Amino acid sequence: MKNQANPRPLDGLRVLELGQLLAGPFTTSILGYYGAEVIKVEPPGTGDPIRTWRVMKDGVSLWWHSLGRNKKCVTVNLRNAEGREIVRQLAAKSDILVENFRPGAMEKWGLGPDDLRRTHPELIYARISGYGQTGPYASRTGFASVCEGVGGFRYVNGFPGQAPVRPNLSLGDTLAAVHCVIGVLLACVHRFKDQGAGGQVIDTAIYEAVFNMMEGVVPEYSGAGVVREPSGSTLTGIVPTNTYRCRDGKFVIIGGNGDSIYKRLMHAMGRADLAEDPRMANNAGRVQHEKELDVAITAWTSTLSSTEVLGALERVDVPAGPIYSVVDMMNDEHFRARGLFETVQVDGRDLTIPAMAPLLSDTPGRTEWPGPAIGAHNQEIFGGLLGFSDADLRRLQDQGVI
Repeated sequence: MKNQANPRPLDGLRVLELGQLLAGPFTTSILGYYGAEVIKVEPPGTGDPIRTWRVMKDGVSLWWHSLGRNKKCVTVNLRNAEGREIVRQLAAKSDILVENFRPGAMEKWGLGPDDLRRTHPELIYARISGYGQTGPYASRTGFASVCEGVGGFRYVNGFPGQAPVRPNLSLGDTLAAVHCVIGVLLACVHRFKDQGAGGQVIDTAIYEAVFNMMEGVVPEYSGAGVVREPSGSTLTGIVPTNTYRCRDGKFVIIGGNGDSIYKRLMHAMGRADLAEDPRMANNAGRVQHEKELDVAITAWTSTLSSTEVLGALERVDVPAGPIYSVVDMMNDEHFRARGLFETVQVDGRDLTIPAMAPLLSDTPGRTEWPGPAIGAHNQEIFGGLLGFSDADLRRLQDQGVI
């Protein structure tokens, strides 16, 4: 792990996390990595379901040790009135609250932004849901998989005439978390620039985070009636840029779509005829002859190993690269030189987890501890921060409140 003495940009801020699974918890993972104190509230006994998702070891998800890093985990039964009162007390001592329940749930419990900000107007209240807090779809269940479709990503991702493809990741949740972090930081800037401004509510919708990635699809349709369709491994209207198989069966990505880059690519391939072909002088011409160019590039890459292809293109400064698995990433010297892996101790064993980006020169983020056990910080937070006595804690635990 990194030097513990380094200051971090969010040192001194306290974040209360309410919710589970990915979008909300990843938001707070980022905030905690850069210095915020994160108090994660989980239901007693079971905790966040992510603790038992995917690959597990010793009864705990390996993913949890990364997603739960730097968090102080407490247990509170939100369905209990006394439990909700504990959350109100925690919120009163927090700068930021992040929740990703279905819209209306927090209001039903008396924990909505109007309820909490009435007595704590400086509270920044960040909400993540599938479709946002308003509008006709607000009450719908909003899983990332569905929202990726509604937000436009799934439509353009895949091959023509085939079923849309999803990446083997919860992309919508992660994008929503990054957008939520941006919203929180913008609200912090506003609050700190104007001391009388107070907090505000950040309404992040998963489908809108996906929609925000759709580049030019809206103006292209509005201005020219063009609907961007799926195009496999190419990028519509930009040529050549594609994925090509090499002699060793591996694939490489080649981006030769700049005019001068295209010429360097063709000369590296020994195709001076295509390099100087006036039909290919600019991108518009190359788009018209995309299939011809892809056939020529594939004919070249199929005679060489992926290492030979990448070496030849690096020598002439043509953007190209391999397609990495996690094994490739963890063995790559550049990943290691950039500090993209951190080692934590889990039950006395080393576990490698990913570092987080961006890299800050003076106030870098860091992992101080991996995801802790359920309720690991009950004593510290309830006893220390809220001042509950040992007798109070025993009673609350016996009654299932914590």
